[in-house]
Amino acid sequence: MARRAQRAGVSVPPLLGTRLEAYYRLLSAWNQKINLTGMDLAEPTPEALDRLLVEPLVAARHAPPGATRMIDIGSGGGSPAIPFALAVPGLQLLMVESKTRKSVFLKEAARVLEMVGAEVLTSRFESLLAQPELHEAHDLLTVRAVRVESRVMMSLQAFVRPGGQIFLFRSSTGDAPDTLTPPLTWLATFPLVEPLRSRLVVLQKRPTVDRRR
Repeated sequence: MARRAQRAGVSVPPLLGTRLEAYYRLLSAWNQKINLTGMDLAEPTPEALDRLLVEPLVAARHAPPGATRMIDIGSGGGSPAIPFALAVPGLQLLMVESKTRKSVFLKEAARVLEMVGAEVLTSRFESLLAQPELHEAHDLLTVRAVRVESRVMMSLQAFVRPGGQIFLFRSSTGDAPDTLTPPLTWLATFPLVEPLRSRLVVLQKRPTVDRRR
């Protein structure tokens, strides 16, 4: 893992490396019982390490300064959310997963890794839009998706505070979704892991302008 991370330009401190190894081993054990990821984790292959661990570590370097609250949509087996949060000290993580068995794994992973403040909600994100306490409550939203429609993006941005960011993990080259509706705007696109040709697309929710002034 350390060698793969180094190839991507990321160093892994010993404590972080220990926690990432514990996460991978837990994910591998549970994946034999329930389908957490389509990858074969019996052996830590370069592709699995790059996708599950290195990608989030590279993305974590771009975390907004001062970010304290992060929400991850469709958390599945916990990547990129868990490695990302482990790499950013003090980041409070909320994972949203609609499938009960995957949610059980996420809760166990948070417990084993002693992720203080980490929470898991077993729900579709659409259902959470009715909870006002979650509106504009997060500095960062992460989602791993090949394509996210403009309609979905407008729903997701409700969870992000004005000035906050949305991280889209893309599996191939590409920038922002085809169309972006205000208050969302494209901010940057960063390479993640070159062998995977993966990219991180960063969107920002523009602060509200007080037109009464």
